[in-house]
Amino acid sequence: MKSDYVWWRDGVVYQIYPRSFADSSGDGIGDLKGIIDRLDYIAELGVDAVWFSPFYPSPDVDFGYDVSNYIDIDPKHGTLADYERLVEESHKRGIRVILDLVLNHTSDQHPWFLESRKSRDNPYSDWYIWRDPRPDGGLPNNWEAIFGTPGWEFDALRGQYYYHMFYPQQPDLNWRNPQVRKACLDVVRFWLDHGADGFRLDVFSNFFKHPDLPNNPPALGLRAFDRQKHIYDSNQPEMIPLLRELRELLDSYPDRYAVGETFMPTPELVARYTAPGLVHGAFNFDMLGCHWDPACFLKVVQETEKTMHHEAWPVNFLNNHDTSRSASRFRSGENDERLKVAAALTLTLRGTPYIYYGEEIGMRNIHVPRRFIQDGVGEKYWPIFDGRDKNRAPMQWDATPHAGFTTGKPWLPVHPDFPQRNVEAQRKDPKSLLNFYKRLIQVRKDLPALRRGLFQPLTYDPRNLLAYLRQTREQTVLVALNFGRRPVRLAVGIDLRQRSWRLALSSHHEKLPAFEAGGYLSLAGNEVLILVAET
Repeated sequence: MKSDYVWWRDGVVYQIYPRSFADSSGDGIGDLKGIIDRLDYIAELGVDAVWFSPFYPSPDVDFGYDVSNYIDIDPKHGTLADYERLVEESHKRGIRVILDLVLNHTSDQHPWFLESRKSRDNPYSDWYIWRDPRPDGGLPNNWEAIFGTPGWEFDALRGQYYYHMFYPQQPDLNWRNPQVRKACLDVVRFWLDHGADGFRLDVFSNFFKHPDLPNNPPALGLRAFDRQKHIYDSNQPEMIPLLRELRELLDSYPDRYAVGETFMPTPELVARYTAPGLVHGAFNFDMLGCHWDPACFLKVVQETEKTMHHEAWPVNFLNNHDTSRSASRFRSGENDERLKVAAALTLTLRGTPYIYYGEEIGMRNIHVPRRFIQDGVGEKYWPIFDGRDKNRAPMQWDATPHAGFTTGKPWLPVHPDFPQRNVEAQRKDPKSLLNFYKRLIQVRKDLPALRRGLFQPLTYDPRNLLAYLRQTREQTVLVALNFGRRPVRLAVGIDLRQRSWRLALSSHHEKLPAFEAGGYLSLAGNEVLILVAET
């Protein structure tokens, strides 16, 4: 590997939801010591960095995304000393540490908010967005919260409403207050000084709201939140100078990184926030809206390529802690061949690939009966939406009780397929999904064109076949993905046929396939085929 390898650009990121990865204490909740015990597995997988969902102190109304102390570790997950050991042991294995920073809002149990609500003239009084009721006693404006309530909650102690984009227990910070800005950047500095290599910025594009708090205009939608155009409660122009300041802070430390979760993203918003000098990357969720349809995936990729600045770097993913698992979304049954195609799509497109824990062994959604739902969104919207518990189930390590996740009762049930679908079983099977991921990640490391080459589609109206080139001056890689169960043929132009190809990876073949008469390349059903030619 050449010395110009940049970990966040060329590498692969693995997301861990700490509650569900590994429990060392037997209380049924994952912890940092459990993660440390499994670092060899993460290194064996071949990833370059781990993004940890929040493990700060939290009342867990939103399971860690309601933070009550930004600069400590929740006791259920461990201690600050455990975190420092996690960083040390990760770095020993060449694994970077990316922390989840939730700076749009805090918990209502955070000391800042507890002080703010006491009076209208204390030092923290303006750290949140407070407003009087309207003269008729109504809400300050028509803003809605995304979790199904109005965006305003009345606080009897202070006699005012406070604004919250999410749960009422998650009041939004007032980023227009210079003290808030400084305090939050000090949080960033604290974790940089404690070894963090990067940050995932939770709903960062919401930090600023319009200073006058005008009503949002109406829109067509089913829920109250969707019946508004969110032009005043999100994506305000003040984000750009803030991101420049954040980037300057990150750049004052070596090799640091920030990726943003753009709220209600569009390709244009992602492009805006990833312009030079801002965040290194931003999530575009459009790919999560695609069914098992190569035409949809290609359209998303092309829109991303067309919109982003030529120096910007995309982010590619099919799973995260808020989304139904792709193994269930794509209806793959118990056959993992379709999931190998999905893995190749994520890991061979231009951009940084993100893998969600358990994706590499094909974990499916669990079924959580209504009476056991823990996610508040699922409780509110059941049965229309059953929440996010289903994609946060414990990691399936082996066939022992509770899949080796805990010796106690897990906080969520383990999927019943764990005796067959687990890390240990797939380690032993050379054709398993886990071993395919390992091979695919290694191929990506070996081929510079896959890491940072240009993207050139070869199929423009795909039905079952998606094929594209990744190219640098020195190397051309051809990626062909058959999304269907039946064999397909890819028409290859004469300029490509005349090159000297070698087989980098196939999910079905051990030898380089020959070009057929007329310049066709045949793929078996659900085959991943990666060829490489040196120039």
